[in-house]
Amino acid sequence: MPPTRDKPMDKTAWKKMKESRKAVKEMKMLRQVAKLEKAAKAAEAAQNNQEENVRSLKRSTLSIAIPSSILENAQSPELRTYLAGQIARAACVFKVDEVVVFDDIGTCAPNDVTFQIEAAADSGVDHKTPIRRSCVQMARILQYLECPQYLRRFFFPLHKDLQYAGLLNPLDAPHHLRQDDDFPFREGVVSNQPTKQGRGSLVNVGLTRDVLIDRQLEAGLRVTVKLLPPKEGSKKMQGCVVTPQTPEAVTGRYWGYSVRLASSLSAVFSQAPYSGGYDLTLGTSDKGENIDELVLSGGLPTHQHALVVFGGLAGLEGALEADPVIQVDDPSLLFDYYFNTCPDQGSRTIRTEEALLISLAALRPLLVQVNSSNGS
Repeated sequence: MPPTRDKPMDKTAWKKMKESRKAVKEMKMLRQVAKLEKAAKAAEAAQNNQEENVRSLKRSTLSIAIPSSILENAQSPELRTYLAGQIARAACVFKVDEVVVFDDIGTCAPNDVTFQIEAAADSGVDHKTPIRRSCVQMARILQYLECPQYLRRFFFPLHKDLQYAGLLNPLDAPHHLRQDDDFPFREGVVSNQPTKQGRGSLVNVGLTRDVLIDRQLEAGLRVTVKLLPPKEGSKKMQGCVVTPQTPEAVTGRYWGYSVRLASSLSAVFSQAPYSGGYDLTLGTSDKGENIDELVLSGGLPTHQHALVVFGGLAGLEGALEADPVIQVDDPSLLFDYYFNTCPDQGSRTIRTEEALLISLAALRPLLVQVNSSNGS
């Protein structure tokens, strides 16, 4: 018998089979989309929860206030630059969150004023307040050293204040990442490369390729970026913008300091960036109480934002006398604690950059103790 051929499928059966296959394919696709949406929502919820918990996870902040007069006492531009570099190194080593550079002299000659800044509404001084050249120079060097090397060309053009900054020791801070360093967070600058409307912005984070972030931002802005796993089928690196406090809160790694200018000693307190100001203030002076007594008394109280203020050539007494707002004569009345971190010193004077290292080293175990009790 000759071989039989299967009967050709009629058009109705073929159409039904095609529709059935299409329905199965659509069902698989819908399941995949639902799975991706669920994962995206979970990631977004985790990110939001992480942002909300940043404040509770982060250790209490530490701010230091440095007088600008110490820069004016340096004998050459090289020494002024090196002195500012010492301040930056100390701030990084002891995980300082904020460095306040304040004017402790007061009266400015016209040729010594760099520019004017807005005074706080409740500060009691003129709306526009002159800032000494030494204040601005120290702040600029501190900011330059804190900035990751791959971002400096975007934020720091050639300037006389930075003429000798290349001679300074680098901070080598954890957020100064190299190109081959693998870390989930990076500092970056928003690129001016165009992107499609609603697709976010591209950010240069020091890698071979820019990162596409989740929002549209102005070009030239410095941002902290969390790197995300690449989407399936996408060649672009993905990321999202987070607060500068998030990396340390999540990973425990120090993420640099901010720099603030203050036109006087009173402005150090009145223009604090934290809601409610500083809840623990400490002044340093050779006329203060022995810090060993503070250690024996049980240490520092629980706090969220600590401030340590250092005097200049004339001490905190000179800064107080030059202040146009504060009406007290005794600097110890301004602080919760007024202490001497190097009692029975062998030299008649201790320089501010030396006092900074001595004081932060003496305070470190006390601050660690407070942070440990906060975390328990």
